[in-house]
Amino acid sequence: MKEFSSLLVANRGEIALRIMRTAKELGLRTIAVYSDADKTAPHVKFADDKIHIGGSPVGESYLVIEKIIDAAKISGAEAIHPGYGFLSENSAFSKAVNEAGLVFVGPPEHAIDVMGDKARSKRAMIKANIPCVPGYQGEDQSDERLIDESMAIGFPIMVKAAAGGGGRGMRLVFNDNDLPGAIQLARSEAQNAFGSSELIIEKAVQQPRHVEIQIFADTFGNTIHLGERDCSVQRRHQKIVEESPCPVMTEELRARMGKAAVDAAKAVDYVGAGTVEFLLDSLGNFYFLEMNTRLQVEHPVTELVTGLDLVTLQLNVAAGEPLGITQEEVTLNGHAIEVRLYAEDPENDFLPSTGPVTLWHEPQGKDIRVDSGIQTGSNVSPFYDPMVAKIIAHGETRNQARLRLIKAMKSSALFGLKSNRDFLIDTLSQQKFANGEATTAFIDDVYGEGGYKAAQQEIEILAAVAVLKFTLERNRALAETIDLNQELLNWSSTGKLQSVFSFMRGDETVQSTVTALGSQSYQVEIADELIDVDDVNVDGNCATLNVKGHGFDAVIHEESDGNLNVAIGNTSLLLTNASRNSRTDEGNNSGSVKSPMHGLLLEIAVKSGESVSKGDKLAVLEAMKMQHEIIANIDGVVAEISAIAGNQIAADELLLEIGPIAEE
Repeated sequence: MKEFSSLLVANRGEIALRIMRTAKELGLRTIAVYSDADKTAPHVKFADDKIHIGGSPVGESYLVIEKIIDAAKISGAEAIHPGYGFLSENSAFSKAVNEAGLVFVGPPEHAIDVMGDKARSKRAMIKANIPCVPGYQGEDQSDERLIDESMAIGFPIMVKAAAGGGGRGMRLVFNDNDLPGAIQLARSEAQNAFGSSELIIEKAVQQPRHVEIQIFADTFGNTIHLGERDCSVQRRHQKIVEESPCPVMTEELRARMGKAAVDAAKAVDYVGAGTVEFLLDSLGNFYFLEMNTRLQVEHPVTELVTGLDLVTLQLNVAAGEPLGITQEEVTLNGHAIEVRLYAEDPENDFLPSTGPVTLWHEPQGKDIRVDSGIQTGSNVSPFYDPMVAKIIAHGETRNQARLRLIKAMKSSALFGLKSNRDFLIDTLSQQKFANGEATTAFIDDVYGEGGYKAAQQEIEILAAVAVLKFTLERNRALAETIDLNQELLNWSSTGKLQSVFSFMRGDETVQSTVTALGSQSYQVEIADELIDVDDVNVDGNCATLNVKGHGFDAVIHEESDGNLNVAIGNTSLLLTNASRNSRTDEGNNSGSVKSPMHGLLLEIAVKSGESVSKGDKLAVLEAMKMQHEIIANIDGVVAEISAIAGNQIAADELLLEIGPIAEE
């Protein structure tokens, strides 16, 4: 037995909080570690003790093994839980924890070593007779060899970082022209994210489902699986929606995939929680993808359908206890669906968004679970992953869980920065998803080449928002008035009270005129329509109202500049006063090339005086663990370069100017 009474969580955000909650329930003392950027983060406030470990970049804090070990010694921690990401699949970290006389809540060093490397793990799985995707996982890492192997395999192919996951260091390639650039980007991203530039090549399985099996093993030789999760809805090879069970799963297929996952774990003498990921095609064939030697982001859906606390199981196994449950005792009850709330802009290729959270209003509803790493007043940093919360719904049936999750998401709001809230609601509402037909090609299939674009706000929604703005301004004036008779609300001796507000809808400015008809009744003129709005009630950040007889709930937050954030139904929007918030929009065809987000400028790919064409790579920016190419929108000549590679760049900061091509 390796009993322990204190636990250091070598992570941050929602997973650190989630682990600490269970640890505290078990009576353990919890210790948080934090960087400069996380000094006031929720996980730091929640812990019993906290230790500062360095600067904001992960290379100065969360990825520095020595600092984590020192923090454990200083705080008197007896065990370390790595969470997911960061050092969770680093065998050197596991070894260092054990050598320091501490308990590592995770698998043995050997299992991490083998399964944490896509090349080695694939070779091991082939030896263990686990079905694998055809590919190349050899030691020769020259560009020439990778290109030759890709040509032999046949396009499309996947270029993947051997040492990592989560979509980083991964590129889908359809032809030989794009292959050299994909290899270069994948190498660079893999080196920065995982400290290894080793790559593997795999045949791209077209439109499969991404189905993974949760396994658990103890030190007594017991290895079981806890059913599957379907994680097919992804962007940039990173999961967005996960569910359990898989919509097309059968008992026979679950038994085969479960056995393969258990065999994979036994092949590396696995201990603890792990996930074996497969690609499942339409014929029921499945292929080993990778094994994550840690707790998964999406573990809550398994917890909700099995009734098991996976962190409790992890801590028990780490303490040397048996699993206490057999394969026959594992039952799956109902259905659970999880969505990941990201600070990103779905309408701009899901680019990360950073900045302060001016309001975080958690989703509400029956059988809803929220694992969040933010609160109102938090700051979403460019140094870490953009996922800020997970929202999970459980129901007796898949459709019940789906509808509950949609309703919960509609009750939520994240203001102050861009998020994928509206996109998640739209995704859950798509008929293809409702029918359980989503594959890894879901986003391309549903949203097409142009990607997701928010639906144009209905006139009724704009009218509702205009009335909410009117109500807030009236209430503010009322608060400054002494002894006003309530019967005189919205009444003026000069006639009916009216206010004019403007919205931006795409590139179009929409003007609305709100006329008060009574204390809670209004008429809104907008786009040549007259819309009745009544029964308006505002209570803090929550509001209810009727528009043309239909009831709406809304979450609202007014900024200090008077702009109004509103989340109503499946729409999040910002109401601005055009006269106070006008500015020149240089547009996409401007010669001014600005950074689309805060990040590290890795490369300036052009020189002053160089001719460029639309579509040429100008620079490479790293933000939230991903590398993003900045592309020229116009033809021209690089006139001036303002930024320096290697520096941190703010959002909207000028990188370079493209001037016109000189006439001969």
